Amino acid sequence: MSNTASPNESVVTSYADAPTRTISTGGVTFAYRELGPKGRIPVFFFVHLAATLDNWDPRIIDPIAKHRHVITFNQRGVGASSGQVPDSIEVMADDAYSFIKALGFDKIDIFSFSLGGMIAQDLAVKHPDLVRKLVLTGTGPRGGKDIDKVAGTTYYDILRAALTRSDAKEFLFFNRNATGKPAAKAFIKRLQERTVDRDAPISVKAFQTQLKAIKKWGRSAPADLSKLTQPALIANGDNDRMVPSVLSEDLHRRITGSELIIYPDSGHGAIFQFHDKFAPVAVEFLAH
Repeated sequence: MSNTASPNESVVTSYADAPTRTISTGGVTFAYRELGPKGRIPVFFFVHLAATLDNWDPRIIDPIAKHRHVITFNQRGVGASSGQVPDSIEVMADDAYSFIKALGFDKIDIFSFSLGGMIAQDLAVKHPDLVRKLVLTGTGPRGGKDIDKVAGTTYYDILRAALTRSDAKEFLFFNRNATGKPAAKAFIKRLQERTVDRDAPISVKAFQTQLKAIKKWGRSAPADLSKLTQPALIANGDNDRMVPSVLSEDLHRRITGSELIIYPDSGHGAIFQFHDKFAPVAVEFLAH
């Protein structure tokens, strides 16, 4: 499989149009999408709990893909990727490493959200030379206070959403107030912009295994994040119910020289609620 576009191939810069591809390595077939101009260090997007390729906000991806080669992917056992979801973040990080190497890259930037940020931290600690820059949003460090309670919050909000026939992300990612509710509806609508070649949803078993892995991560001994010397951009809302906002501050303290943005009146999905403010910051951070 070639990583270079043919001279006649036009560059896709809209996530809604990015083709879904697969690559096999170590007995796993990974599903991924790529867009944006190739040539520079690619930006790999690490997605959240229960998410597939269809869960990235195009208002975040498209501005980055304007000037950068962007790759989104499904972890093992998720969506169109084959195999079983591992029950630990460490193995998820190993899988991500296998996938990145299979595509032939030795240096990458990472944009991560929530569970994806946990996997990204582990990958960067294990393979510091691989990662040039880290964007860690809506996430927290290994052993972070109350991360192990994510499962309880998640199940509670799934139930609340089911009772109102809503998408659970409206409850999990956004405040249930006059600013949060419309932001939630707008976000869910944007996720529907891609109309063809949509991904398979995550299975209940795979989702439950991811939750187990997060619980284990929350109860593990903290990692030594002082090893991370890459520039890091950390962002969250001031009222994250899933991965408590104080954990973003904790990450900021632990990663020397990192930059922290906390958005007001917003929750776990603050970067989606404030995509018009955050996307340019992320573009600028990843640019140099």
